[in-house]
Formats: sequence, structure tokens, C-alpha cells
Amino acid sequence: VQLQASGGGMVQTGGSLRLSCAAFGDTLSSYAVGWFRQGPGKEREFVATINRSGGSTYYADSVKGRFTISRDNAENTVSLQMNNLKPEDTAVYYCAGRKGNYYYTVSKQYDYWGQGTQVTVSS
Repeated sequence: VQLQASGGGMVQTGGSLRLSCAAFGDTLSSYAVGWFRQGPGKEREFVATINRSGGSTYYADSVKGRFTISRDNAENTVSLQMNNLKPEDTAVYYCAGRKGNYYYTVSKQYDYWGQGTQVTVSS
């Protein structure tokens, strides 16, 4: 499968963005999907994940209550709705996928990665 992340951009503090992860070459419903991010000078960190069916999700504490991950298996996409954005959310956001029945929070658990999309939040 190939993953393509999109939807990044520049917003002010408190604004919203919706990221999308589209799958090509395979059915995304076979994959758990995670979002990760890497800010300037920082290591890549976990943001959110969703299992194959969409029935289970998990979030990093830093985004809980502000970000929502969801999936539309019919459209072969996973979305990350980001509200109340803060400057510390500035990063390149990556979606990742792996086959499995659960959700996964560690980057090395994922086999497939999208190219990343830049999110910049200005104060």
C-alpha cells in the first residue's frame, strides 16, 4: 500500500485543520493507521491511532480533546481533525499503516509511511 498525507497548511493559534491520509494499491480497511509528527529539532512522536474498523482510537495526551481521528473505509481514507491548534503543534505530520487487528502507538510498529504534510501554527 502507498499512503499519501495531505491537508497541511498555516493557521493561527486556535484555528483548525483537517489532515487526510489516502491509500493507494490496497484496501485501507485492512490496516490500522496512525498519525505521527516531527517538530523542528524534535524526534518523531505519536499523535493518534485508529484500528481497522474505526471502533477504537487512542491519542497522545498533548492532543487529547483537540484532535479527532476517524476513517472512511469506503473512501479508503483516514482523517485527523485538529482543533484549537497551538504553536507547539507545528510539525510535519505523517500517516502510517500496518496490518493488524489493534491500534498501535509506536512508530516502529508501522510498515508503511506517507510523505508528510507540514502544519504551521502561528502565535
